[in-house]
Amino acid sequence: MASTSSSKKDASKAKSQLRGYFAKLPPRSRTRLNKLRATIKSAVPRGVDGYSYGIPSLKLDGQTVVWYAAWKEHLSLYPLNATDREMAKRAGYKTAKSTIQFPMAEPLPVSLVKRLVKSRIAEFRKQAKS
Repeated sequence: MASTSSSKKDASKAKSQLRGYFAKLPPRSRTRLNKLRATIKSAVPRGVDGYSYGIPSLKLDGQTVVWYAAWKEHLSLYPLNATDREMAKRAGYKTAKSTIQFPMAEPLPVSLVKRLVKSRIAEFRKQAKS
């Protein structure tokens, strides 16, 4: 029973941190990040909001699937493996180490985001089978 109470407390804390993070963003960034968040959640319907490393995340079965953030000129999605970074580069997006950047001035590539998130889930499932 304590773990249920603890997980509810963690979820409540994450929601509060998420609200604070979004509240600090300029309106345009908030709108764009909300769209990214909705896109991520549509790819992971059972996903749960999280917050760590000072940015929002989405968890599935207690594991963080992705983190996402708003910056002055772009949105970021973390982490990506080498294959996913290559897919993002071929689509014309800037990548760095384990990140893809979506410029604020361009439409969000919804289908690419969904593919990247689903790839992360597949990666988790593969690791779990090993």
